[in-house]
Amino acid sequence: MLYLLFDWLLDGAPYAYKSTLFRATLALMVAFFIVLLSGRSVIRLLVRLKIGDRPEFDHEQVNRLTQGKRNTPTMGGVLIVLAILATSLLLADIRNFYVHMGLFCIAWLAVLGGMDDYLKLTAGQREGSRDGLRMWEKLVFQIALGALLAIFILRTGASRVPEARFLDLAATPSEAYNMLSVPFYKHGIELATPVFAIIAVIVIAGTSNAVNLTDGMDGLASGCTVLTAVVFMALAHIVGSGELSRRLLFFHIDGAAELAVICGAVAGACLGFLWYNAYPAQVFMGDTGSLPLGGFVGYVAIVTRLELMLFIVGGVFVIEAMSVLIQIFYYKSTGGKRFFRCAPLHHHFHLGGWTETQTVMRFWLLGALFAAFALATIKLR
Repeated sequence: MLYLLFDWLLDGAPYAYKSTLFRATLALMVAFFIVLLSGRSVIRLLVRLKIGDRPEFDHEQVNRLTQGKRNTPTMGGVLIVLAILATSLLLADIRNFYVHMGLFCIAWLAVLGGMDDYLKLTAGQREGSRDGLRMWEKLVFQIALGALLAIFILRTGASRVPEARFLDLAATPSEAYNMLSVPFYKHGIELATPVFAIIAVIVIAGTSNAVNLTDGMDGLASGCTVLTAVVFMALAHIVGSGELSRRLLFFHIDGAAELAVICGAVAGACLGFLWYNAYPAQVFMGDTGSLPLGGFVGYVAIVTRLELMLFIVGGVFVIEAMSVLIQIFYYKSTGGKRFFRCAPLHHHFHLGGWTETQTVMRFWLLGALFAAFALATIKLR
């Protein structure tokens, strides 16, 4: 809204407000202070409503280690989501289609995560209640979201002709939206429409659940999300700029630069939440926060055609999700043996003797290395 106001007052003059990177940086600060200033009030409200977490794992020792977290307020993700939505509406160009779909993605998954958290919190309090949504139920809504986003991204991409080509790429400018950017390989891969849709569904559902699995220690998911969001803030700005994308050998996606503003808001909201979520946590984000954060990161990767780059940027999330898949496969194939002490991976190291703060800090460091490597690949293409 402020963007449109300035655009009207200054008659579209190319002042600083026009720069998506400037507004993304501003969004980071605004979202941070929104969460910081409203955090205590929201936490008191959650305590008054008795919205306390009951962490339970299929490992007795992990349950003992997390005993002190019982009754810590959860559903704090509402702080993050509201800050992102408010900041984006203030600073992003709300006429932009990709902004519409990004906010829709966040709202959809926030409602889904909120339903899951509510069912977990009210389990056993009424007849017929159950402990959260079943996995297949969450997947249905995540797959439906991925399919919707894929359809609208394809339709929008097909109706636009980007201003810049991908250097010596053989594809025509209008085909850039349907290409897959490959790190270290400048030509990319053209995708058939069904393949694009399948990849979109997998990325949305996979990233959403990966962040959710990582959210098991104080500050772990929020800290790693900050790093991922900042990298994609830069990448969205590059991909959305005809000049920068041409110079750095990225596909140019017209209009994608506005997503940098929402990425900035995500980073700022997570930083503000980390103020209260750092050990010992005063509040947990719950599925209300983790599902939309992961889903939005996946959405940005799809729009910018950087799904494979997501594996590098979000390396910690990938490792955490893979540890769960390996554990399940190994457990079933060996008749009950465990590959890790406990999955996700952060619990494996916690049970191995690392303190919770050591585990979180070391995962943050790993996340920073992944982020730095991803940014380095910009010049290695």
